[in-house]
Amino acid sequence: MVKPVVAIVGRPNVGKSTIFNRIVGERVSIVEDEPGVTRDRIYNTAEWLGKEFNIIDTGGIDLGDEPFLAQIRAQAEIAIDEADVIILIASGREGVTDADEQVAKILYRSNKPVVLAVNKVDNPEMRDQIYDFYALGFGEPFPISGSHGLGLGDLLDETIKHFPAEDEEAYDEDVIKFSLIGRPNVGKSSIVNALLGEERVIVSNVAGTTRDAIDTSYTFEDQDYVMIDTAGMRKRGKVYENTEKYSVLRAMRAIERSDVVLVVLNAEEGIREQDKKIAGYAHEAGRAIIIVVNKWDAIEKDEKTMNKFMEDIREHFLFMSYAPIVFVSALTKKRLTNLFPVINQVSENHALRVQSSMLNDVITDAVAMNPAPMEKGKRLKIFYTTQVAIKPPAFVVFVNEPELMHFSYERFLENRIREAFPFEGTPIRVIPRRRK
Repeated sequence: MVKPVVAIVGRPNVGKSTIFNRIVGERVSIVEDEPGVTRDRIYNTAEWLGKEFNIIDTGGIDLGDEPFLAQIRAQAEIAIDEADVIILIASGREGVTDADEQVAKILYRSNKPVVLAVNKVDNPEMRDQIYDFYALGFGEPFPISGSHGLGLGDLLDETIKHFPAEDEEAYDEDVIKFSLIGRPNVGKSSIVNALLGEERVIVSNVAGTTRDAIDTSYTFEDQDYVMIDTAGMRKRGKVYENTEKYSVLRAMRAIERSDVVLVVLNAEEGIREQDKKIAGYAHEAGRAIIIVVNKWDAIEKDEKTMNKFMEDIREHFLFMSYAPIVFVSALTKKRLTNLFPVINQVSENHALRVQSSMLNDVITDAVAMNPAPMEKGKRLKIFYTTQVAIKPPAFVVFVNEPELMHFSYERFLENRIREAFPFEGTPIRVIPRRRK
């Protein structure tokens, strides 16, 4: 199910990032604890009254040397492009400013639902000062205090009222949905066109040509597919034309709708930090993943070139060692049809269920070979393991003390499960839980 997107917008110094962190429920760091997975701090997932949604903090968007009003306009543009609902933040201490009115004018023309919040209303006496904000044209302003967490419940109650209706799944269960994600100009649209044998998606050498995600139905050897081309993961906002930094924003919905995600790299440019960031979102979302190296025809090669590139990928994508790698050329169409058997296999592995008896035999043997180390005078005991989910496969390990399950031992168990069962192409989850 595709989560609604909420964007927080407003002029600088009104407390957007504080409110973002309050709604997310944690202080969001730039780098995850797991090696290799970087989280862009301007994007996260939140939940209110059982409704999950993605949230963008435009206050975390750095536009370099852009003038003050240009930055505000660009941030509003991103929110308009990406969000289902926009929260406009103003400050009760300064009252309505010219910059507030500038942002309001841009948002008013967007036809997107806008909920107005007046921040820094830290005590009841200040509530009388919020009535001036009716002049911005967005109805009742909600007084809040980001620093104290006051009023956020009422704000979120109003926000979720504007979420779009949940879509019915448009495709049959046996249809494999896969998306192509990656930095602008790595050749995602070219791969789609080459597979289809027609110019179905506009292709240009200028990064960011394509504006909207496009679903394309396709059949290969009696298997039905839907290709979700994120098309540079961007819409019409001009800010996207100048930087790759925000490409993760365009990837999220496509990832959520996919069974399999193809992370496309540009062989000419090599591996960039942004490639890892984009791939990290697909990994965190638990989707089956294939790493596709495009433009392989443009590389001067000898017998060692491919192996060297694969080693570089494994070194940079340590958190995705399970993902198969396919080298292709959209221009010459070389190896493109090799993608489909791999897509079929990782999709099947993504939905694989393992018999509990076989699973427990594997875990018992693993523990016998390598018992968990002592921790504070105690040793982790594993009683029973069972698979509780697919897409991605998830395994609950019942233990005496969950806190004794060190990250390294959890990874050890994951590796033993992977050695015993065909989980290539899919992340798996190992969840320690206390035995009752």
